[in-house]
Amino acid sequence: MAKYIAGKRPSAAAPYLGLFRMRLIRGLSYRAAAIAGICTQFFWGFMLITIFQAFARSGLSPMNDSQLASYVWLQQAFLVLIVLWFRDSELLRSICSGDAAYELCRPIDLHALWFARLLGGRMASAALRCLPILLLAFFLPQPWALRPPVSPLAFGAFALSLGAGACLMTAIALFAYAITMVSLHMQLGFLLLIPPVEFLAGMLVPLPFFPEWAQPILRVLPFRYVADLPFRLWSGSIPLLEAPRLIGLQFAWLALALLGSRMALKAALRRHQVPGG
Repeated sequence: MAKYIAGKRPSAAAPYLGLFRMRLIRGLSYRAAAIAGICTQFFWGFMLITIFQAFARSGLSPMNDSQLASYVWLQQAFLVLIVLWFRDSELLRSICSGDAAYELCRPIDLHALWFARLLGGRMASAALRCLPILLLAFFLPQPWALRPPVSPLAFGAFALSLGAGACLMTAIALFAYAITMVSLHMQLGFLLLIPPVEFLAGMLVPLPFFPEWAQPILRVLPFRYVADLPFRLWSGSIPLLEAPRLIGLQFAWLALALLGSRMALKAALRRHQVPGG
């Protein structure tokens, strides 16, 4: 109100940035959940590295021990940024109960609002977990240790690509929320999308381990740009000279995912039925 009295109107992005900041602050308060997640992910990281290194002993591994360990630890450190199963249960309940209809009465862009909300929640959870995992992984003995990025430029490319990858996964997640609006089933959208998206993004098996005939298919799909690209830029598995072209494609897929999720949400709103009338 004071801004209006002074003759200054808030910017159009203010509601979305405000919600993003609120979700970030709120997410940072869940320290107990973060500690439990750190312990689970650290154990899971050890198990994955052991399994993949046993495969590498056969001489068929497309990644050396250092690249493989870095891939796994980065995946575990930034897990909630890049997985589809990380969801906003409160938002899902509000959709199924009809409370989300109140947001339609506000003069705001629902797609941008939900994107800011979901991205803020992911970043808050990742901020609590990533540093302890990275620090512990740096001090492990070989061959389990996380190596530093191959160069400062590689780290910059990694950071840019990871941010774009988190936004890309958030945009993909909005398709699941659009399905929820139509089906009024909290889990249906995620049950349909999680298996193909996370498998093709390299969350179960690193993409370099896929057979040669599958590599051209993986390169034309958007899912590799969520996590595979930033992690391999860190370790040098993807040459830095390839970074501008691949990051450019990543941002192109991000733009398409944002446009597609906006259209999906708009279509879902036309079919959405609020319980109770």
